[in-house]
Amino acid sequence: MGNSLISKISSDAVRKLKAIFNNPYSSFGITWPQVKKLRNSSSGSTHQMFLFGKPFYFGSGNEVLHALDEIFIDEYYKIDFGTDSPYIIDCGAHIGMSVLYCKQQYPESKIIAFEPDSGNYELLSKNIASFEYKDVDLRKEAVWIENTILNFAGTGSMSSRIEENANNYSTSVKAIRLNDILVEKVNFLKLDIEGAEYKVIIDIHEKLHLIEYLFIEYHGSFLQNSELNEILQIVTEAGYKYYIKEAAESYHTPFSRKGQKPDYDLQLNIFCFRN
Repeated sequence: MGNSLISKISSDAVRKLKAIFNNPYSSFGITWPQVKKLRNSSSGSTHQMFLFGKPFYFGSGNEVLHALDEIFIDEYYKIDFGTDSPYIIDCGAHIGMSVLYCKQQYPESKIIAFEPDSGNYELLSKNIASFEYKDVDLRKEAVWIENTILNFAGTGSMSSRIEENANNYSTSVKAIRLNDILVEKVNFLKLDIEGAEYKVIIDIHEKLHLIEYLFIEYHGSFLQNSELNEILQIVTEAGYKYYIKEAAESYHTPFSRKGQKPDYDLQLNIFCFRN
């Protein structure tokens, strides 16, 4: 029994050491020292690294690693379209990681990418130019329920969002009504628009029959649970099945939330599909 216990402890130790030293980013040519450098990189300035042999520009190293985890390692947007040239609308393209993934999977895809944050849009433009992708239409606009000018809190990060009221941190951005551009079949619509998704889904619900695959990153408070229920009812009535993952852990102990103050009570990834 003693030898068995020692063997088990040794196996556990080996497994833990492998987990510590395993580098999930090595397939992207990123070494452990580079991972450490990315995690410690200062936000607010432009950095450059090589990704898939091309210069890639970013502001936050932690956001780059998070995007690599979700998009390239976990492959959140892996879809078998059944066509070599899918039409994709990316709302909330950030600095372009989702566009890179879709273009690598489907080089002949046609993509419209919306990103209203000025800092993110500048990096997005540089990255798409660096990879020399064709048929990518970059739009420095927010997607919304009307064509207008909106107050926008541009943080140069993944959390930039539309603000209901102007404040010292908001700027004005052009917004377009997403409903107006949904005039033909869309193979994939990605909505990562930091809290605006409820109103946009309500506005486009009669156009959902045009959309084959739909991704919604939902952000909301507990007081907005009825809005989440309504979103799920709308996509169900539109013929979708859905699968939900937690986008970020808002509460480590949901029953006892004292001292925990996240930006949103719920951050969910909702994957909607028809087959």
